[in-house]
Amino acid sequence: MTEVTGMAETVRWIDNHCHLDDDSAADVIAVAAEAGVVRFIDVGCDVAGSKASIARAEKFDCVFATVGVHPHEAKDGIAGIEELLEHERVVAVGECGLDYYYDHSPRDQQRQVFAEQIGLAHKHDLALVIHTRDAWDETFEILDREGVPDRTVFHCFTGGADEAEAGLARGAMLSFSGIVTFKSADDVRAAAALCPLDRLLVETDSPYLAPVPHRGKPNQPANVALVGAHVADVKDVSLHQVAADTWDNAHRLYRLPA
Repeated sequence: MTEVTGMAETVRWIDNHCHLDDDSAADVIAVAAEAGVVRFIDVGCDVAGSKASIARAEKFDCVFATVGVHPHEAKDGIAGIEELLEHERVVAVGECGLDYYYDHSPRDQQRQVFAEQIGLAHKHDLALVIHTRDAWDETFEILDREGVPDRTVFHCFTGGADEAEAGLARGAMLSFSGIVTFKSADDVRAAAALCPLDRLLVETDSPYLAPVPHRGKPNQPANVALVGAHVADVKDVSLHQVAADTWDNAHRLYRLPA
């Protein structure tokens, strides 16, 4: 495994997808900075969570917010979401999509709410952050019907080579989480191996999906460096290359300030 210790002075990372918490955000950001993680995309999953992400982005210059309705919450619709999209600290719509693994919302409502949020990304010229689980075919069908926003990312990519190629063919970026370090995740590693460096992102999805060797513990943005190191090994490139490219890709995707 590529060594990450002591790299903070020469490598900088952005956690492309995390879920911060008001009580711990300051400490989490400070710990992450020691690992070279200096920018964060704080992702909303419903109206209340999106408002909280915006508030944290207002408080911390290194944090940017997304606004969206997760498929788990699709049963509640998207009322109240659009009015938040004009905030200057909001950089994307999402996370949104389909989750047929848990089915916490009826599938017809998941499809409708996903399509509506694709429409909002088009209308407001924002990036789209997609969550899809056990629903690849319908995810692609809806994207093809509604039109893929110019700036789209499949977050926490869990597909294999076929799904990766389908997403890339539609112009999307692929974001890899701690799953890429799991022993059972050969398909995900195959996807990372084929993903071009200019379409690649890394994330923690914290507090979920801590990478090896922290699997089973609460995750935190500092661990994005471990994800990046594993991706570097899979792609047989340097850690610096992955850090630099994912930094540039995230800034291009979200139109972040320099």
